[in-house]
Order: sequence, then structure tokens, then C-alpha cells
Amino acid sequence: MAATPQGTLPSGKMVIENIGLLLSGALEHPILDADTIVVIDGRIDSIGYRADLNTDNAQILVDTQGTTVAPGLIDSHVHPVMGDWTPRQNQFNWIDSYLNGGVTTMISAGEVHTPGRPKDIVGLKAMAITAQRTFSNLRPGGVKLHAGAPVVEKEMVEQDFKEMAAAGVKLLGEVGLGGVKQADEAKQMVAWARKYGIQSTIHTGGPSIPGSGLIDADVVLEADADVIGHINGGHTALPLDQIRCLCESCSRSVELVHNGNELAALFAMRTTMELKQQERIILGTDSPAGSGVQPLGILRMIALLSSLGEVPPETVFCFATGNTARQRDLDCGLIEPGRAADFVIMDRAQHTAGSTILNSIKNGDLPGISMVIIDGAIRCRRSRNTPPADRLATLKGE
Repeated sequence: MAATPQGTLPSGKMVIENIGLLLSGALEHPILDADTIVVIDGRIDSIGYRADLNTDNAQILVDTQGTTVAPGLIDSHVHPVMGDWTPRQNQFNWIDSYLNGGVTTMISAGEVHTPGRPKDIVGLKAMAITAQRTFSNLRPGGVKLHAGAPVVEKEMVEQDFKEMAAAGVKLLGEVGLGGVKQADEAKQMVAWARKYGIQSTIHTGGPSIPGSGLIDADVVLEADADVIGHINGGHTALPLDQIRCLCESCSRSVELVHNGNELAALFAMRTTMELKQQERIILGTDSPAGSGVQPLGILRMIALLSSLGEVPPETVFCFATGNTARQRDLDCGLIEPGRAADFVIMDRAQHTAGSTILNSIKNGDLPGISMVIIDGAIRCRRSRNTPPADRLATLKGE
């Protein structure tokens, strides 16, 4: 799939009808009572039953054939470089592969794998602004990638954060991947970032790449970053008592990643839900990394947390969509009027033991994707990466 220049969004009307199951992405009502979505100029216009909506004169009519529609998945933790290439695994088109796994939006946790990544202050600011501009101007496969996340260094001062924010930088790379590892230093950097509207993520657990280090619960708590990055480790997790401490002692986002400790992910999820704070849980892959590119990483996290964590699949889908959208202040991730028209259409996989798509996910199986839509444009038909779906969405006239 070719990259899409920013600004070339579709105009006109799309109708998605014959929906068998509509997942909202919202914890307060994860399943919507509706069978049709009307999209106008790339945004959700109305949701309900076809007989009650204005579906006339649609340029694109999608018949889901009674299958499931969910918000496009959001990967809260990726490490891009430039374009659709990762030097970490020397692999091209990795972002397009994630599109085939239902991911429509990605959040950079730092462009740390860039060969020769500058660590001087002028260089790191320039690289962050360049990454922010690059991925704002171009969408690999159509995927919306929020990038330009500088890795902070000790020599930075408040003015640096003010300048980056004025230039459009809205994210910090994982605090702890650079020279800033002490709690007091991290706290100051996070405070400066927050002052200028830059959201922060902190590395949690053992070192992941050369130059990173152990960031334990005491550092995470004092730094007070907006997102507890890969609380289940990336790869190496903190002891479970420290993870419990993090869940109980702060109100920040609890990020669970595919590229981490699965036992720790389940523990962190259960602990956060015991606290009745499931709105804090967000999902990422922490990729590309040493364990590779994981196009189905978010779907696999959903199946893991539902099957072994015994959480309803429709709730876990909220962790990968609406929760992240709300924590990250995004205009996608929820199926409600005014939001970006980002959808993944899917059904249970062929020959799964589950009688429905939700049953199959609760049994640990992945769904089959038949279509991915971003901003009202069809970006992917039958996925090349998921198992084949029982039923496939079609377009009028096919």
C-alpha cells in the first residue's frame, strides 16, 4: 500500500451497513446497539439503525455481511525512524504490515533506533522536529503516526522544551533511554515538558538497548510521567511488588506491551482493574525491537489479556482504542459522531472453536480482518497477516 500525503483525505459519503456487532471503544458502553455508520468527509456523522439514518447518495457503500466493526487499533508505543523502514531489523514496510493487523494510529516513544542518533541538544531537537514534520506530511500505508519524540539528555534546559513545543513537538521519547536516569533529573524534564503541553512516557524496568538502564518504581513515581511506559518491561519487568506499587501509588496511564513480560502484563492489568481504574490501561507493542516487528502485536495482546486475564474481549478492545485515545488526546479510537472514521472490520477466524468472534478471542484465537478504513478511506482489504475470516466485508457492486 502506498504512503498517503497528509491532507489528501477523502471527501464525500460512506455508509457502512449490515453490522452484526459494533464495538465502541468506550468502557462505559463497549457494545453499541446499531447496524449502520454514516461517514461524511472522513469523519463519523451518525450511528444507528439503517432505517433511521440518511444513507442516500453514498459514494462508498460497505456491506459488512453481519460481521464486527471496531475502532481502528492504536499502538501506544512504537519506535519509528524515517518512512516505512526499521534499521533495528533492516525491514521495509513494517508500518503497512501493522495496518494489516488493524492498527490505524501509532504513537512514537522515541526515534531511538535512528543510525547515528544525535545526543547533543541542537541535534536531538532538530531530529525530533524533523520526525514530527516527516510523519505529519506522510502516512505509510495510510497509518497515522504521531512522531517526533526526543530522548532527553542532562544538558537540556527549559527553553529547549519551549522551543520544541512551539515547533510542533508534542511527545517525549522514553525518559531513561538517554542520559537522564536519576529521579530528580527526570522529574524536572517531565515538569518542563508538561508545562509546554508535551506528553511524557518513562521507560520502566531493565535496560532494553545499549545506553538505557534500570528504571525502578521509585524513579517512575518521582518522575511522574504521563505514561508508565511498558509497565510489564521492555523486555525485563520490575518485580511484581513494584508493579503493584506503581498501579496503586499514581494515577498515570498503565501501558502494557507485546514486547514485554506476559505474566507482568496480566498482573498489572488485574491490579489496575481491582482498583477500578481500568480506564488507565493502554496497549502498545514496543516495536520494532530486538524481538522483531509484530504486525499482529495489538491483536495478540487483546487475545492474551482476554483469554488468560479473563476479561471480556469487548472491554479489552477499549484498552487498545478508546482508552488510548482519551489518554493521548486523539480524535480517533471511539465510534461516536465527530470522530475520525477509523475502523477495522473483522470476523471470527475460519475453523476457530469459538461460536462468535468474542468467544473465539476469549478462547485465545485472533480474528480475521477483512477491511481497514482510515479517515473514511479503505486502506486495506482482506488482511495478508491475520487468519482468514469466516465472512468478508464487500463493496456495493462487487
